[in-house]
Amino acid sequence: RRGASPVDAICLTGGSLYGLEAVAGVATGLLKRKDFSTHWERIALVSGAVIYDFGARTTSTYPDRELGQAALEAARPGRFSLGAKGAGASASCGKWLEPAVKRELAGQGAAFGQKGAVRVGVFTVVNSVGAIVDRKGRVVRGHLDPKTGRRRMYNESDGDVGESTPRGNTTLTVVVTNQKLGDWELSQVSRQVHTSMARAIQPFHALIDGDVLYAVTTGEVGSAKDRKQTRTVVDLATRLAWDAVLASFTGRNDKDRQP
Repeated sequence: RRGASPVDAICLTGGSLYGLEAVAGVATGLLKRKDFSTHWERIALVSGAVIYDFGARTTSTYPDRELGQAALEAARPGRFSLGAKGAGASASCGKWLEPAVKRELAGQGAAFGQKGAVRVGVFTVVNSVGAIVDRKGRVVRGHLDPKTGRRRMYNESDGDVGESTPRGNTTLTVVVTNQKLGDWELSQVSRQVHTSMARAIQPFHALIDGDVLYAVTTGEVGSAKDRKQTRTVVDLATRLAWDAVLASFTGRNDKDRQP
């Protein structure tokens, strides 16, 4: 559930606006699972968000309705592919200093944590204008200087930045918890987790970013008004969001994920 609105699925996809076909495909697949019932209470609600990933490739291929249905059928509990897979197949990061530096392929990442009965999972597709930064403050993906082979921080600019910086940058994130949360609590979790991601992606929420975050509760444990447990969700999710970002690119060093 997202607040008071039940949601059957969340679809993250590439292909820019054309990729919304995949979201419709997931809805079609759920319609089949519901025996094609169109009763009001059985209508499948699918939330979806897309990234613009044409800048990292030369093809015009995009996820369509059939691929959306296939993704639904392939989904398995406890499984989420990392790196250049799924919606992150052509995702990239570290474009803020272009053309002085080069972007690098990113992808999709995930992380899971638990404290007591509270479980939290964070899933993200990194297609940001900013670069990925580890917990030691090092740029580990994006802003690659082809002359030196070094990755640069976003504030290491030799001149004006922004006029030639490419548009179409988006980081998609989903936070899922089993702790019951109300509308207000979900809103607070979303705000704090998204704010915390500015540590892992620098810069984050730039004017040429279009970042999206869904906060979802399965409502299995606790009380929606338990502030202590809400803080537990926030504490877990803000840490896991950084882990998920670091898990999004191929060739990562697992040591970068440690606090």
